[in-house]
Amino acid sequence: MYLVAGHLLLGLYYLIPVSPAGTTGQSVRVALYCTISASAAIATFAGVKRNRPQWRRPWVFLALSQVVYAIADLTFYASHYIFEYTVYPSYADIFYLGHYPLMVAGVILLIRRRTPGLDLPSLLDAAVLAVVAGMASWLYVIGPQARTTSPVLVKIASLGYPMMDLALFVVALRLIFGAGPRPRAFVLLTCNLLGILTADTIYVLQRLDGSYHAGNSLDAIWLSANLCIGAAALHPTMSRLGDRAHVKDVGLSRGRIVALSSAALAAPVLMLLHDVGQSSQDVLVIAGGSALLSLLIIARLAGLVADQRKLAITDSLTGLHTRRFFEAQLPLEISRARRNDGSVAVFIIDVDRFKSINDNYGHPAGDDVLMEVAARLRAASRSGEVLARYGGEEFALLVPDAGPGRLSVIANRLRERVAEKPIPVNAGNDDIPLSVTVSVGSASFPTHGDGPDDIVVIADRALYAAKAAGRNRIAVGPEPLPAVDPDTDGAMAEFLCQVADRVDGWLHRYDHSRSVSRWAGVAAGEFGLDAPTIRVAQLAGRLHDIGKVIIPEVVLTKPGALSEEEWRLLRQHPDFGYRLARMVPGFAGVAHVIRQQHERYDGTGYPDGLRGADIRAEARILSVCVAWAAMRSNRPHQTALDENRARRELWAGRGEQFDPDVVDMFLDLHTQGSIGTLRPSGLSVQEAGFPAEFRP
Repeated sequence: MYLVAGHLLLGLYYLIPVSPAGTTGQSVRVALYCTISASAAIATFAGVKRNRPQWRRPWVFLALSQVVYAIADLTFYASHYIFEYTVYPSYADIFYLGHYPLMVAGVILLIRRRTPGLDLPSLLDAAVLAVVAGMASWLYVIGPQARTTSPVLVKIASLGYPMMDLALFVVALRLIFGAGPRPRAFVLLTCNLLGILTADTIYVLQRLDGSYHAGNSLDAIWLSANLCIGAAALHPTMSRLGDRAHVKDVGLSRGRIVALSSAALAAPVLMLLHDVGQSSQDVLVIAGGSALLSLLIIARLAGLVADQRKLAITDSLTGLHTRRFFEAQLPLEISRARRNDGSVAVFIIDVDRFKSINDNYGHPAGDDVLMEVAARLRAASRSGEVLARYGGEEFALLVPDAGPGRLSVIANRLRERVAEKPIPVNAGNDDIPLSVTVSVGSASFPTHGDGPDDIVVIADRALYAAKAAGRNRIAVGPEPLPAVDPDTDGAMAEFLCQVADRVDGWLHRYDHSRSVSRWAGVAAGEFGLDAPTIRVAQLAGRLHDIGKVIIPEVVLTKPGALSEEEWRLLRQHPDFGYRLARMVPGFAGVAHVIRQQHERYDGTGYPDGLRGADIRAEARILSVCVAWAAMRSNRPHQTALDENRARRELWAGRGEQFDPDVVDMFLDLHTQGSIGTLRPSGLSVQEAGFPAEFRP
C-alpha cells in the first residue's frame, strides 16, 4: 500500500501543470516531492518500531540517512523554486553528501550481522566489480571533473558525488554477493541502493554536459528509490535481514561467473572506447586498474581452489576429514614411519546400536548424535592426529608415533570421552538424553601389519571383535574373526551374493562370479596363502562384480564401443563394490580386494594406481581369474577366446597387467586341470563350491 500510494503521488507530481509564472504549480510540485522524500524516513522509523528487528542499529542508520536526505530535498527545492537560488553547489549539497556516510554505515552493519566471518570470496567479487566501476567513473565522471577549470567548491561537490557513490556501490555489491537470507525486504533495499547509484551517476553526467535541470526524469528514479527503502522497512521480512547465514557461499554461480568474466574484459574495452591520447592520466588509471583486477581475480580463484579442496576433504555433517583424505594420509604416514623406524596407529570407532537411534527417534536425531560424537572424538584427539568420518556411523583416527603399548590407552580415552555423559537429541518438542557408546578397534604399523590395507583390515577385525564381545569395548590387534551372525551379517552377505547373481544374469550365460570364486580359492592355496586369506580371496571372487549393479544396464550390455563418459562410469564399479562390501562387518579385507581388482602390476591401473607388492596378493590373484573368465566368455562387445589364445593373452600381460608369478602359477594350474571351465548358469551352490555360511 505504501509503494502504491507513493507512486500514485509520483505520477501526480509529473501531471501537475506549471503556470507560466510557475509559482502555483511549482509550489505544489515541491510539496509533493518533499512529502514523498520525507515519507521514506517516516516509513523506515515506523518499520523499525512495527517489526522490531533483533538487530536495530543498521536500520537506525538507514533511517537517519533518509532524514538527512529529506532535509537536503527540502533545502534544494525550496531554495530553487521558492527563493530562486540556483547556485551550484548550495547548502543542499552538504546534506546530500552527508547522507552517504550514514547509509554506508548502515549497510556495513547489516553485512557484518548477516555474514559469518570475513567471507573473503564475496569481498573479492565485490572488489573486482568496484575496480571496474572505479575505472569507468574516472574516465567518464571523476577525470573530466578533475580537469575542468571550475571553482574549487564546484570541483569538490562534483567529485564528492561520484566518490560517495563508489563507496555506496562497494558496500551494495558486498551485500548482494554476501551470504544470508534474501526475503522481499532484501530485494527492496537492493533496489533502493541501485536506484540511488543510477540516478546520481546520470546526475553528474548531466552536470558535466550542462543538460541537467530540476524536475526532469531523474526525480522519478530518486523518489522510487526512496519509496523502496521505506517499503523495505515496513515489510515484515525486514526483521530477517539481520539473521546470520549458516554457511558461506564459496561457489561461483552462473551470475558471478558472467560478472567476473565481464570485469576481466572491462579494461581493454574501456581502452578501446576512450581516446587515451587525450590524457596520460587515463592510461595510468586503466593500467593500474588492470593490474589490480588481475591480482583480485587471481586471489579469488586461489581462494576458490582452497575452498573446494577443503570441501573435498571435509565431511559436511561433522566437519571432520573425509574417508578419502584419511586413506590418502595413511600411506604417507606409514612411509614416513618406515623411513624413520617409527610407528603409526589406526583406530576405527563405531557407534553402538546406531540403527536403533534412527529407527526410534528419526534421522535428524541420528545426525545430532553423529555431530556430538564427532565433537567428543575431536576433543579426545591431539594435534597432528587425523580424525575422519569413515562411514555412516564409523569414525577413524590416525595417530603417528603411537606404538602398540599406547593403543589401549588411546582407545579407552576415545571410548570414555564419548560415553562420559548422555547426548541430548530433539524428539518432538522435548530434548531426550541418550546414552551413546562406541566400540573401538585398533592396530599399529609395523607391529600388526606392513601396509595400509593390512593395518585397516586388522583394526576393522578388532572392531568387529569388540562389538561381538558386547559393545562399548576396545580390542587391539589381530583378533580372531567371530562367527557370522546368521540373523544379521549372514543376511547382509546373502544379499550381496544375490546382487552378484543379478549382475551375472545381465552379463553372462555362466555362473561367472562362482567360477571366479572357485578359481581364486584354488590359486590362493597354491600361492601359499593361509586359510583366512584364501577365504577372503574366495569371497572377493564371489562378490567382485557387485559394484556393477549401480551402473546402468544399458551401459553394461552395450554391444558397441563405450564412450569416454561410459568408460569413466564403468571404471567406478570397483569403488562401488568396495563400498557395498564394506557394509558387512568383518568384510574390510574383502572390500579392499574388490577395490583393487583392476589395479595393474605396472601401476597404470585404477582406481588408485597401485603397483607391484602394494596390491594385495588376493587382488593380484583375482585380477588374473577375472581376466581369464572375461576372455573365455561371450560378452556384448567381444566373443569368447579359445584356451590357447587366452593363455597367450595372460602370458603377454606378465609384468605389466599381471603379477608374473601369479600368471605362471595360474597357467600351471590350468595345465594340471585345476582351473575348470565356466559352468552354465543354474548349477547348485554346493557344486559351485562356495562357503556354506554365505550361500544364497
